[in-house]
Amino acid sequence: MKRYLIFGAVGPFVGGFLMLFATTMASGYWIDTNWPEIRKFLGAFVKTLQYSYLFGIVPALMIGAIDDILCHVKRISPAVRLLIVAAIGFTASELIYGSRGPDTGVLQFLLYGIVGMVPAALSSWLAHRYADERQPVHST
Repeated sequence: MKRYLIFGAVGPFVGGFLMLFATTMASGYWIDTNWPEIRKFLGAFVKTLQYSYLFGIVPALMIGAIDDILCHVKRISPAVRLLIVAAIGFTASELIYGSRGPDTGVLQFLLYGIVGMVPAALSSWLAHRYADERQPVHST
């Protein structure tokens, strides 16, 4: 249960921030960067945070379910599980958001892929750190 709470809390928050960053980066917002512009960006993030959770909770929990399934496979180490979940998050967000807007290219591919990859990897790492049961150590 902790795993799903971690994915549900962290995923939409980080994903929403990165989605806002990716769309502003693709639109050319960061060309003339100064402190008032950063303040406006963070204000927009706070105002749209509720929508990040509204639209991001289901995909985050789906990635959490994949992480939970992979957690029960004994031969997959936590590092490999993190990489698998990150790759699935990258692929899913790229397929969903990659065709947004008129621009296409490597930058857009990477920006929208990172929107799913970073929250998935961060949540998987946190779930391994705080939600996985500790295995008893047997001395021989």
